Amino acid sequence: MKTVKLLMVIGVLSVALLAFTKVEQDKWVVPAKYENMKNPTNPKEDLSIGKSLYDKHCKSCHGKEGYGDGTKADGLKGDLGDFSTAEFQSQSDGALYYKTTIGRDDMPEFTKKIPDDEDRWLIVNYMRTLEE
Repeated sequence: MKTVKLLMVIGVLSVALLAFTKVEQDKWVVPAKYENMKNPTNPKEDLSIGKSLYDKHCKSCHGKEGYGDGTKADGLKGDLGDFSTAEFQSQSDGALYYKTTIGRDDMPEFTKKIPDDEDRWLIVNYMRTLEE
């Protein structure tokens, strides 16, 4: 009887621990076409436009500083990223452009909301300013 109780306690604890474990998202694979894409904009110019677009379209989920702590973040599944980290910043401009353009899961596709390619590149440039 003690064995059954012990197994039940272990089972309950296992389920409880799993409930608090972060679910890992699948790795976001960026096609080579985008990975190797060159940013056609000057990263030092028009940062105010990139910031304005970021504030309008990205900040509510990704947060003011890009920490993934925006006002809508708690209602979303998956990792919103931390734009300040070396890991995030090590991605190519093309990879960031792809992710902000195509989206996946809770990350929307922005080709309709931000139809101008250059504007999406300007957001990439602004995201570069959020590094640690």
